Amino acid sequence: MSWLVVNQVFKQLQGKVGVENVSFDLAAGQHLGIAGETGAGKSSLLKMIAGLLQPDRGEIFFSGERVRGPEEQLLPGHPSIAYLSQHFELINHYRVEEYLALTCLLGSQEAQRLYALCQIDSLLKRKTTQLSGGERQRVALAAALGKKPQLLLLDEPFSNLDTAQKEKIKEVLAGIEKETMLTPFIVSHDATDLLSWADRILLMQQGQLVQQGTPKELYLHPANAYCAGLLGPFTQVSADWLATLAYRSGSESGKSIFLRPEQLQISLETVERGVVLATIAEVAYKGSHNLVQCWCLGQLVKVATRLQDLQKGQQVFVRVREWVW
Repeated sequence: MSWLVVNQVFKQLQGKVGVENVSFDLAAGQHLGIAGETGAGKSSLLKMIAGLLQPDRGEIFFSGERVRGPEEQLLPGHPSIAYLSQHFELINHYRVEEYLALTCLLGSQEAQRLYALCQIDSLLKRKTTQLSGGERQRVALAAALGKKPQLLLLDEPFSNLDTAQKEKIKEVLAGIEKETMLTPFIVSHDATDLLSWADRILLMQQGQLVQQGTPKELYLHPANAYCAGLLGPFTQVSADWLATLAYRSGSESGKSIFLRPEQLQISLETVERGVVLATIAEVAYKGSHNLVQCWCLGQLVKVATRLQDLQKGQQVFVRVREWVW
């Protein structure tokens, strides 16, 4: 039996379906992420797994035992599952060390090691009201881990952070996972945060699980435009259009294809067979590359390129870099 099993979980919130018959499992140590737009049901699902929200139907099992909801026990929550809210609320007017001591189950040396891993050992004497957003999140993370959980549920851990703080919390999480037997489970509205981390990603929309798979599977073969958009820029084209561009016969006529910008290539000269004349509509500088929109065979497509000094209205040549069928 899998370590965590979610079986046909259903939850209605304020008269609307919040989570609709969602099922999946998780093995210990596996990196699992859930992504979806705001209101997709991600946070509600996470709270039910943590035992903080009662499912209307369905069951959740952790280590072979059913997770009980708050209507079934006096103190809500599962002792081996920690849930870190996206708001990482702290009690005001406490020093950080006092706040952490309220729930910490670790010995002194073990606790100090945890605080160093969370990069908060220099913050222990400060008041919780004197912390920045990133510092508050790391303190809340240390408080959650001080309860010695086996599973850590992170609800939008990157959403309220700037780029520097986001990279720091990723560094902290990597260090914690390396030093402990903890399994993290991350929910994000931006699936690109999960691509380099997750072994498997679940995509949710309006309470339903609409696609799941490895990051590569979902990135290259999204089920629909919604799933494609969660994972980055794309262009939706017909199979016939793609076959014409690539000078191939269309084997899946009528099918929609979701092209990533790096699957197409721009060149300034027609140096080989398989290129088509195109006209640049927009150029957006992205640092490591330019994201170019151009008209090609009557279709506006997005192309990633390292070519510099491209201009709107300029004529270029486009080819398929990677055959996608």
